[in-house]
Amino acid sequence: MTRTEEVEIEGVRMLAALTPGDGIGLLALHGSNEGGTAELARSVAESCGATSLVFTQPGVREPVHVRSPRMAVRHCALLREFLSRVQLTVSLHGHNRTATPRSVFLGGGNRPAALLVADGLDALRPEFDPVTDLDEIPVALRGLHPRNPVNMTRRGGVQVELPLAARTGGQAWAPGVPDTPPRSVVDALAKGVESLAAMRGR
Repeated sequence: MTRTEEVEIEGVRMLAALTPGDGIGLLALHGSNEGGTAELARSVAESCGATSLVFTQPGVREPVHVRSPRMAVRHCALLREFLSRVQLTVSLHGHNRTATPRSVFLGGGNRPAALLVADGLDALRPEFDPVTDLDEIPVALRGLHPRNPVNMTRRGGVQVELPLAARTGGQAWAPGVPDTPPRSVVDALAKGVESLAAMRGR
């Protein structure tokens, strides 16, 4: 059952929604800023039986982007629960890099896990290109900060930065209107996440 919590972070009012599942977690820190990430997190978690935690700014026409390390606040009870329940996190983000509109960047501190998620995303080639080499990932998208929630669970995690076409159906954003991520991306991510459940001690 999904539980919600209203929380203020960096002066920004947000709604956190936690749906408990198993020890793999899907996280969307910027569900209102980075279209489709909230819907992807929920859909993939539901498909895999994983836990999901989504932050949104409902009804706000110009959502504020709070940097990921700043989201690691102790006063959010659902984030504390997520970090204690989940062993390994897959955090979904969106990028709009015009030079790499088909690249899916896989950062985060758990590099073996990033490779497993990338294996699932290989099904998206040639439409999208999974990138795991940190040297080829823009510094701002690497997700390596120790206070980034993706790295705060017991086994760390994978930060997945998706281009617009991989996370939305291309429709104009409107408050309260959910995005529709491509089914192929939902399925590929789910395959990658499912492979993490069998990962031990890495």
